Amino acid sequence: MNDVGRQRTERSVIAFLAFLGVLMAFGIDAELPAFDELSDAFDLAGRGISPAVTGTVYFGGMAVGQLLYGILSDRFGRRPILIAGIAVYAAGAICSALSPNLEVLLVARFVWGLGASSPTVMRMAIARDLFAGDQMARVVSTFSAIFLLGPIFMPFVGEAILLVGDWRMVFSVGIVLAATTLVWAIRFGETLAPELRRPIKLAPISDAFGAVMRTRVTLWILIAQAFFGGAFFVWLGSAQVVLDKIYDRDSQFTLFFGASGVGMALALLFNRRLIVKYGAEKMVISAATVFVVVSVVGLAGTLLAGGVPSVWFWFGWALIANAMGMIMGPMSASLALEPMADKAGTAAAILGVAQLGAGAAFAAIVDAQIGTTVTPMVLGSLVYGSLGLGCLVIALKPK
Repeated sequence: MNDVGRQRTERSVIAFLAFLGVLMAFGIDAELPAFDELSDAFDLAGRGISPAVTGTVYFGGMAVGQLLYGILSDRFGRRPILIAGIAVYAAGAICSALSPNLEVLLVARFVWGLGASSPTVMRMAIARDLFAGDQMARVVSTFSAIFLLGPIFMPFVGEAILLVGDWRMVFSVGIVLAATTLVWAIRFGETLAPELRRPIKLAPISDAFGAVMRTRVTLWILIAQAFFGGAFFVWLGSAQVVLDKIYDRDSQFTLFFGASGVGMALALLFNRRLIVKYGAEKMVISAATVFVVVSVVGLAGTLLAGGVPSVWFWFGWALIANAMGMIMGPMSASLALEPMADKAGTAAAILGVAQLGAGAAFAAIVDAQIGTTVTPMVLGSLVYGSLGLGCLVIALKPK
């Protein structure tokens, strides 16, 4: 049965794509409150290993899987590849919950991330199948804002589960989410028209890569997203460490993390109206500029305070910077994928690999420098933000 012509309301599409994002985010956000339990269970402190390594391998799986799923979805359609990814996701969650040692846990978390990369790629490819231009930017911004309910509430969900169970139970909830998504995906249907499907041959795949490399707006936005992804992953990977080790507020981590998610969600919802008024190109440059300016102010205040400003100054900087980085993501992706048409699946995958793979690598450089001050975090964001802004200017300059 061909589902491409099925009439779907914009709201139903947004709801489905937002839930795909929540499924992906659960694998990261819900485990954050369990870091101490994971450390005790596997003696991570004694081994000199941060619990964040379980998130790093998850992101690694996501980076590796996106390109594979993107190519396959351009050939076989979005729905079967999404369903396959959900099955891998469930397998990774089950194995993570049952892991007897750290080595098995890390492999299972990698597999979990490998499965999570499917909904990550598919939500952008599906959006490109169904929408275009500023409408796509608005839709992507909206489902991204709703998706941020995950980072807001999932740490609280993790905390609640830990009241009655342990870290294994937290991971087990991922299986329930996978089953729910599987049913929804089957009902949602296919979005890629048969005539747009591309055979899995070296030439078409090479052509898709070549198209990305030849298309200025796509290529330079891809590079920009890698830099801005790096800035965001520094926050994601080190916020808990900063609040615990530098500010002695580990018990308040969930509140700070949730408040940051609220700020990002509100920025995305407000930005939807601005896209309508000013267009995605003008708004993405404006957001990147604000990101850099705020980082300059944040670095100046941090240096004046000897590397440890008040927690409220530090969090205020992070709140605004994260909000700007978050609203750039959907707009950047929409602008980058606009010229790709039938190559959207592969192009979305390449974009995702750049943001996750290169972004995680950039973040790791900064994370390793964070010790007794927040200076590396703020300086790293300024450097990456400035490079990202420069890439966006090149991408969007008039022809």
